Amino acid sequence: MRISHPRVPLARSRAGLAARPARRQGSGGKLLSPSRCSSGLGNTCALPARRRAPAPGRRRGLTGPQLNAQLEGWLSQVQSTKRPARAIIAPHAGYTYCGSCAAHAYKQVDPSITRRIFILGPSHHVPLSRCALSSVDIYRTPLYDLRIDQKIYGELWKTGMFERMSLQTDEDEHSIEMHLPYTAKAMESHKDEFTIIPVLVGALSESKEQEFGKLFSKYLADPSNLFVVSSDFCHWGQRFRYSYYDESQGEIYRSIEHLDKMGMSIIEQLDPVSFSNYLKKYHNTICGRHPIGVLLNAITELQKNGMNMSFSFLNYAQSSQCRNWQDSSVSYAAGALTVH
Repeated sequence: MRISHPRVPLARSRAGLAARPARRQGSGGKLLSPSRCSSGLGNTCALPARRRAPAPGRRRGLTGPQLNAQLEGWLSQVQSTKRPARAIIAPHAGYTYCGSCAAHAYKQVDPSITRRIFILGPSHHVPLSRCALSSVDIYRTPLYDLRIDQKIYGELWKTGMFERMSLQTDEDEHSIEMHLPYTAKAMESHKDEFTIIPVLVGALSESKEQEFGKLFSKYLADPSNLFVVSSDFCHWGQRFRYSYYDESQGEIYRSIEHLDKMGMSIIEQLDPVSFSNYLKKYHNTICGRHPIGVLLNAITELQKNGMNMSFSFLNYAQSSQCRNWQDSSVSYAAGALTVH
């Protein structure tokens, strides 16, 4: 079974280039398979520091109104049970597969108090041992532009712990991109009152996860900040080179769900060490394991200072139900962190 995860290509631009003539937008684009943990359509032709929004009618693309209606539909079916969230975990595959799941997380966002949104996404395409910051000022979406907080970027850059993404890396990476429309939608009632802080998270060691967790903990402590942690869960099947199966759970998809929910339960315990041990034992292909590790370590740092928090998963889904060794699937989970 071959699964493709279509995504809505978004635009990014650098301030000062808006007046430059745009190149003709390409009509092609490569379709990526989930074997690269991808969610779909490739790039448009673009200026060196600018990426255009998709043209209406482009293959599998959505216009702003169509996307807006789609997001509204999913959000309208979900309740606000953990609002206001201080952090959320949500998937980054194509909305056809995980849009309804992600809505459970984004419904917990309170736009009236949120002023800065940190988006932590894993690096899928380039080797990265630290974290990286974008080189642009604006991320464009089919809904409206999102401004990167250059003040916070400056603070992070001064730590010496970050590197810069190239524009190509930025445009190729979907783990942050797929959260931009949902961020824009969740914040639309206060769209001129917030900024974003996109951070590409590399393959961090446990000690690096602790370092970055400590760094981000002061931002997590601020109730006007929201952390969006981008992650899909188990990628199962031959194309992912992962076929863990516990026969006692019944069908393969039941085994996958059991495996995922073991990890989700550990995340809810807010224990980064136990989460690392779980990954070492089962090797579950959770692509956002490092951003999750950073979040858990930031929480641990705040707990040392007496801050009381809880995390709850609100939804779980799979792209398909695997029943034999030729099948494959990607799992999705959505949850929210609240401060008491």
